[in-house]
Amino acid sequence: MKPRRELFPHVIEMNHQARRQMGCCVYLVYDGDEWALIDIGYTDTLEDIVGIIRQLDFPLAQCKYLVATHADVDHIQGMKRAKEMMPQAQVIGHPHAAKLMAEGERIMTYAEIAAQGISIDLPTIQFDKTINEGDVLQIGSLNLEVWHTPGHAPAQLSFRMGNLLLSGDNIYRDGCVGNIDAHHGSDLPAFVKSLKRIQASDVEWLLPSHGPAFKKDNAHLQKTIDRLEQYQHMADFGTCAVDWPLLDEWDEELAKS
Repeated sequence: MKPRRELFPHVIEMNHQARRQMGCCVYLVYDGDEWALIDIGYTDTLEDIVGIIRQLDFPLAQCKYLVATHADVDHIQGMKRAKEMMPQAQVIGHPHAAKLMAEGERIMTYAEIAAQGISIDLPTIQFDKTINEGDVLQIGSLNLEVWHTPGHAPAQLSFRMGNLLLSGDNIYRDGCVGNIDAHHGSDLPAFVKSLKRIQASDVEWLLPSHGPAFKKDNAHLQKTIDRLEQYQHMADFGTCAVDWPLLDEWDEELAKS
């Protein structure tokens, strides 16, 4: 058995465990005989991840949940194969993610971006159940409180466990956020609301879906909130913006000309 490199008690992150980047953060949360995976990443990294899990002496038959934080292909492409390897594990996530993944929808999941020549295989999968705001996942004696934190994607979920928040693509250590794209279903007002919720909470550590975990800093969050609030009024973000003040100014100028 290899030593378990816990990020926090009861939490192992696969990139951190492997000491190399394998894609999005995949969190293994465990207590007693039960464990779960929060996201799974691409299919081509699944064998490596499962190999690490076995080396850490987590029996595959004791995986309780395979959780999709949302339906982006880089988070869930390997989910179908993971379910085949761990059939007793329940595949769960937000209802919107369940719909996209059952349909194999390709635009909102970023599996197909024609302008950039991106076309990624996306196996369809049926969820065993859906979860949403206020639900609680039990893993051994641990309770993970489900937060619906949309903005980056309609289905984005975060999971609170004590002073930790597995915060998805809401914010990263450098202040960046998950992609904002109308075709993806991004919603800037919702994004700001989700960030303000995280800011107002008493969680102490954020465990994002990309990059390292970091201590919650409200000033750091405020800089990102301020930036996204500006984006709401910028043509740069197209139909994700709520208005474009320049056009109102132009109306006034035209009326006076």
